[in-house]
Amino acid sequence: MSEEAQQPLDAAAMFDRRAKNERRAGDRRKKIIPVALERREGSERRQVGERRRQVDPTTCERDYNGEEIDFMRAMDDYKRYNHRPFPTWSEVLEVLIAMGYRKVADAKPIPGVPQNK
Repeated sequence: MSEEAQQPLDAAAMFDRRAKNERRAGDRRKKIIPVALERREGSERRQVGERRRQVDPTTCERDYNGEEIDFMRAMDDYKRYNHRPFPTWSEVLEVLIAMGYRKVADAKPIPGVPQNK
């Protein structure tokens, strides 16, 4: 080993990142900082467990037909009552069957999916 590797480092050469200003020191949540609008309390606050409505056809880019709106509402009801924000495809199929949909015709090509020849 070289002489440099065997020499102890002086205190000025050592650097400890933890000794620097600790960013987690103190709890900033305990500070009283004024806000423009208090949204955590009052009559407009949602009840515990109540989620914002996910389906609002009036805010979407296109006009939905009646069947599409019925399906979106059925899925929204299913997700809300079963606490399932991301249902599986099996659950989606269950909702469709519960709505009365049945396979009564031969399959057609899926739009946008290339067909194998």
